[in-house]
This record gives sequence, structure tokens and C-alpha cells, in this order.
Amino acid sequence: MIAGRYIGVMSGTSLDGVDVVLAAINNKFVAQQENHFLPYPQNLRQRILAVCQGQPTTLHEIGLLDAQLGELYAQAIIELLAKVKLSASDITAIGCHGQTVWHEPESDMPFTMQIGDNNRVAALTGITTVGDFRRRDIAYGGQGAPLVPAFHLAVLGHSVEKRVILNIGGIANISLLLPGIAVKGYDTGPGNMLLDSWNWIHNQTPYDDNGKWAATGTVNATLLKDMLSDPYFSRSAPKSTGREYFNTQWLNYHLARVPNVFPEDVQATLVELTAISIVQQIQLNGGCERLLVCGGGARNGQIMHRLASLLPGTEVATTDKYGLSGDDMEALAFAWLAARTIANESGNLPSVTGASRETVLGAIYPTNPR
Repeated sequence: MIAGRYIGVMSGTSLDGVDVVLAAINNKFVAQQENHFLPYPQNLRQRILAVCQGQPTTLHEIGLLDAQLGELYAQAIIELLAKVKLSASDITAIGCHGQTVWHEPESDMPFTMQIGDNNRVAALTGITTVGDFRRRDIAYGGQGAPLVPAFHLAVLGHSVEKRVILNIGGIANISLLLPGIAVKGYDTGPGNMLLDSWNWIHNQTPYDDNGKWAATGTVNATLLKDMLSDPYFSRSAPKSTGREYFNTQWLNYHLARVPNVFPEDVQATLVELTAISIVQQIQLNGGCERLLVCGGGARNGQIMHRLASLLPGTEVATTDKYGLSGDDMEALAFAWLAARTIANESGNLPSVTGASRETVLGAIYPTNPR
């Protein structure tokens, strides 16, 4: 791995905005140095959401979104550099995940699509950019997701302690770091995605702050059972999912089967859905001694409370307690993956994604000679 400063860029399924992180990386450590967040303009967010949920669109619209996202990513990076008073020449490379608008690894012709023009990112920042991380893994028969477990193993693995790293973004995913066993990791189901959507419909705010609205409701056992009967939850790994599956249409389908549930009770039930679908998978794999949580869901007190209640005897804590920012974890991971790609080192774990082999991930967009 080429030692240096790297920038990681992540915009996840929550569609809240762009997380950018600066890190010093070498073969032995990943040291976060600064972060920056640039929220999505509301119009851009709504247009991306429409594509993610399968609403009719055009190639013209996809092309515009791709270009606009590339420019927004570049703007976020430039703002970060200004904050830390660094220039492009101080950065070895950028790892830019892009915005996932469709993820379909189980079809007859599996594919995943992330937009956000990395040519523009490289051109506007003057920094070599690495992107399109997921499709090489899919080309080798993998799910293309999750990719973060390899990073979790590198920075949070333990020689004797059974640990699970849980990321609760729009979708929740786990990394099973169990000594003596090949790392596994997969999407457990919805994280914040349905919670945020339902909260927006009823409160017109982006998210339920600390789960306060959910705390006013009561779990509807019939609705919960109906949602948990979805075949995704019982499928064996490797598996991955996204907004193209767990979305407002999915929720409305189940609400139609269990009508007349108060809105706050729906929100409470969605918290329970997130928590139970996570815990079921942890228990299926033999449990753990320590559950380390990152992502926006780590700031939802209701989710964290339910996880702790459902996992007695397991410490449930945020990754911040162990030296890695939960808010920046995925952006850090893609900075690390960019470093591996630049060094021509593999970035996937076949035991996680189901790919037939380890492989270098992503495409490199080099800068022009200075």
C-alpha cells in the first residue's frame, strides 16, 4: 500500500448528503484527520430518490444526475481541502463510492449502478480518483456488497474476541469478525431508510431525531410479523439489498395488509423491524461479545436501546468508543479501498460477497501531468 493522505467520499442510501473524510493511511494504520459534510439540495435528493424507487426516467435525466453529483462531490472535496489548508498535491488519491441508484445482484444478468461522474471529480479537484468499486466483484460472481467488512477486519478485528460491526445506514449491514472463521458480512435489511421515509411523510423532517417520535408509539405485533415474513430476511448469505427493494412501496404493501395503524405506531414498529432483523442474524451466527455500531442509526436511541435489550450479555457500543468515527466509517473505508486499488491490491472478501476470487476493485481516473 502506498502511504499517504487519502480522501474518502460516501453518499449512502439515506440520501442525506455527501460525507468526505481525510485520512493518513499506510500498511499499519488508518488515522482520520478531518471530515466534512455537504447536504444534498432538496431538489437533487428528490430526483435521485425517484430513480432509486424505479419511477420512470430518461437517459437525459440520468446523465444530468451523474454530472451534477460529480460536481457536488468535487465541491465537497474542495471545501474539505480548504478547511485543512491542503492542496491537491498533498493528496495521493480520492476514493469516491458514488450514489447507488440500483443494485440487482440476483438477476439473470447481475448488475449494480452508482452515479457521480469521477471524470469530473478528478478534473475539478486535480486529484487521482478511484471509483466504480462494486462491479468488478459482481463480474466474478459476487454480490458487489458489502465491501466494508474487509476494512472492518483491518481496523477492528480482534484475535480472540467475537465482534460484530453493525452499520445502520439506509440499509443495515453486519460484519462478522469471529476468530478462526472466515469473515462474513451482508445486508440484514432496512436500517434508517423506512424510518426516514415514514417520518418525512408525517413530520416533513429528514429523520426522527434520536427516535423521539418512535418512542411515542407502540409496536404493532401483526404488522411486525407481516413485514418479517418477507423472504429476504430468511435468505442465506451472501446477500445484499437497497432502496430498489425496501422502499415506501414495500411499506405501503404491508400497511394495506394491516390497516388502521396509527402513524407513530408504524414508526415504533419500523424501529423494531430494524432491530429484530439485525439481532436475528447475529444470533444465527452464534452471537458475539461486542457489537460495535456505526452509521446514522447509532444516533437513534430507540434502535440502540432495542439492540441492547435483545442482546443481553453483549456490549452494544458505538465504534467511536474504539477510535473510529461512526459517522465517517464508510467514507474511511473507501479511502482505504482506494489506497489498495492504487497499490494493485485486492479489496473484496469472497467469503463476504460470494465472488469466485479476490480482486482489485474499481477504476482509476488519473490526473493530467503537472
